[in-house]
Amino acid sequence: MALKPESTAPFHSVRYALRALEAVAGHRDGVSEARLAQVTELPPGQLSRLLLMLRREGYVTQLADGSYTVGETLLLLGSSGDRDRALRERLDHTLAELRDTLGAAVYLSRYTDGEMEVMHYSDSPSTPVVNEWVDFRSAVHATAIGKCLLGQLDHDGRKDHLTRHRTARLTSRTITDERLLLNSLDQQPATVPVLDLQEYAVGTVCAAVPVTAGSAVGCLALSLPLEAAHRLRSAAETLNQQAAPVMLSLAI
Repeated sequence: MALKPESTAPFHSVRYALRALEAVAGHRDGVSEARLAQVTELPPGQLSRLLLMLRREGYVTQLADGSYTVGETLLLLGSSGDRDRALRERLDHTLAELRDTLGAAVYLSRYTDGEMEVMHYSDSPSTPVVNEWVDFRSAVHATAIGKCLLGQLDHDGRKDHLTRHRTARLTSRTITDERLLLNSLDQQPATVPVLDLQEYAVGTVCAAVPVTAGSAVGCLALSLPLEAAHRLRSAAETLNQQAAPVMLSLAI
């Protein structure tokens, strides 16, 4: 199930968004889109789409004269006192929107101190989370989240993890051959979602995309029941396209 790489990767969107926010923050009385185009050197069409996202997420506010100024989200995330609370609220809001858009449970995970951690998730009665029948930390080799995180490590980091966590067979589809797993990680394009097609749990399919903020290793993922597997391709592509707001929140 090959997925087509998104032409505008979230990584690029975040870099451009940070450039635009820096320019907006430097103009306390507001800055026009034309001036932003000059400062950021972004094509007008691309800048317009970026500003639309930044307005939707509350990072910028458009004034009556059409110019842009700093929005409430940027002010909250940029303040030292309330940043942690503001970040949690922003991520909860963004993940809930993604959950409803995708019709799937959504997860934000990171790899820290040699282990995987699910930091946030958003589910609902109609989009339940995966039943963690085996500790996710011991099943990194078998989940989309885990493989996406491992894929962002260097070879030594991957080997270190697999030395500490045996590649146990969880379903008939689980990759247990370490060499085969490492080869698949080497061949995984960074812009293409990583898939789990019943490798962790029978009856569940998942997809994950990298989410980076500085040197941190993280990912955004979704899960669907097997009967909705026909939606995995489009849901994974949408997840990839809409990862930028999450990455932006973590980067600020």
